[in-house]
Amino acid sequence: MKRSQVNALIRDAIAFFEAHRFYLPPFALWTPADWATKGPEIQEVLDHELGWDVTDYGRGSFDTLGLLLFTLRNGSAADLKLGKGKLYAEKVMISRSGQVSPMHFHWAKTEDIIHRGGGRLILELYQADEDGALSQEDVSFNMDGVSRRAPAGHRVSLAPGESITLTPGLYHAFWAEDGAVLVGEVSTVNDDHRDNRFHDPMGRFPAIEEDEPPLHLLVGDYAAYVHPRPKGRASERCT
Repeated sequence: MKRSQVNALIRDAIAFFEAHRFYLPPFALWTPADWATKGPEIQEVLDHELGWDVTDYGRGSFDTLGLLLFTLRNGSAADLKLGKGKLYAEKVMISRSGQVSPMHFHWAKTEDIIHRGGGRLILELYQADEDGALSQEDVSFNMDGVSRRAPAGHRVSLAPGESITLTPGLYHAFWAEDGAVLVGEVSTVNDDHRDNRFHDPMGRFPAIEEDEPPLHLLVGDYAAYVHPRPKGRASERCT
């Protein structure tokens, strides 16, 4: 992806969030110059990869296969092992009409996907079989605390205020219809480097072509722009 495209998408996202009265934390609007003034006090932001995340999954067609996210809070695998501390994560996303977030499941994360406003959010569901393929068995899931069962490939349509719980091993793809959707995600600790299993192999983070300076940093920019440097996670970049 070109940096100019990423910058434009972030500008649009800020306006979209404001229109839906969803307010981001202060560091969402820091410039690279602002980040350069920070010290050890922002280590949690760096280590837990809080912030902007724009991906085209390495396919170069963001409008049809992509997602814009902002990670608001996140714990760590160490917290999960101890069973105490910050055991949760929260994201906000924008899903656009005609733009698919591709079929994938999580090995460990359980998440609630929440429709916060906009058009309709469509999710297509399959259970993973033992080989990681799409099982033809029924899928089981909860919607706002109500248990559901449906055939493989079932499509759930969420209206504003509705949510669905996705458990480990439950394949899901999603997209918006009738207008962009403000999507919330509340989950156990999030690890986008190790916990995503895409049905069709693809990258999670794009390579960035630097055709202009960054407006706001992506989580993948921290190692290059911010001191102290992030520690503990190796970035995965699409080529």
